[in-house]
Amino acid sequence: MSFRPFTVIVALLAASILLPAASAHARSSIRVGIGDQSPAMFASSHFQQLGIRRTRYFVPADVMRDSAERARATAFVNAARSAGVSVLLHVSTTDLRPNRGRVVSKSRYKTDARKLVVYFRGLGVRDFGAWNEVNHRTQETHNRVSHAVSYFKSMYSAVRARCSSCSVVGLDVLDQGGSERYMRSFYRKLSRTWRSRLKVVGIHNYADVNRVRTSGTRSIISTARSYNRRTKFWFTETGALAAFHGAFRYSESRQASRIRNMFSLASRFKSQGVQRVYSYNWFGIENGGCANNCRFDAGLVDPDGSRRPVYNVFASKLRGFSR
Repeated sequence: MSFRPFTVIVALLAASILLPAASAHARSSIRVGIGDQSPAMFASSHFQQLGIRRTRYFVPADVMRDSAERARATAFVNAARSAGVSVLLHVSTTDLRPNRGRVVSKSRYKTDARKLVVYFRGLGVRDFGAWNEVNHRTQETHNRVSHAVSYFKSMYSAVRARCSSCSVVGLDVLDQGGSERYMRSFYRKLSRTWRSRLKVVGIHNYADVNRVRTSGTRSIISTARSYNRRTKFWFTETGALAAFHGAFRYSESRQASRIRNMFSLASRFKSQGVQRVYSYNWFGIENGGCANNCRFDAGLVDPDGSRRPVYNVFASKLRGFSR
């Protein structure tokens, strides 16, 4: 074979040009999904353009005894499955008003969890959450740590009996004051064996994302890892607020700016076990005309499905992450 120095030089130059480009486009292993309560999300062309493959849906604790709620959950899960999107199904209170939810007995939860897992595994669900945001006052677990512990054990046992490779979010907390205290109380009620079984902790870090800080997320992660160094973390509910009662006046420009923090927080704590991010939510509920009395609104699109400025920033940042 004849030696062609010019050809070799050209080939080497081409390789040197291509390698940095490939590196620049490498995606983080952190997977990003979008949570919502409406199956209409999956039919949106804007949603489809993002290539999202994960979502989160929360069900009331009595979903297996409430045919209407079960039908809604079934419709969502089936729509997600048809769209090629996997669902994290999270149990929550039956009444989101503060201190209004009816306390679920430990035995009642255990029975319902078995039925829930059997039913929704049959629909393809592989990820389950024992109880949503256990330390917030809208959840009856906020002052009943022993119930939260029992719920985790029951959900874990129900899932493991039917799927050894499925995931269970055993503890799910909001980054508010006192979260560390709640977590320490939770872990102290677990044996060493059960601490090792608590492999995934969910984090709701709205405060960090929207107040441009890291303290809440860092504290939750460090507390969990002090009991189990192998703990993995999912931001099960997070996002940039367009509005939130009197705390955040409606602002689409602020929302678009804050969504960057959601991605940067995930990257910052990746080495400490962050694996997934579920942005909440897809559909907003306000149309921009409210002022100080706006309700919770973190939608990426308007109620009619029109894109908000935050959508474009989300889509741009998403390119650096997995689905």
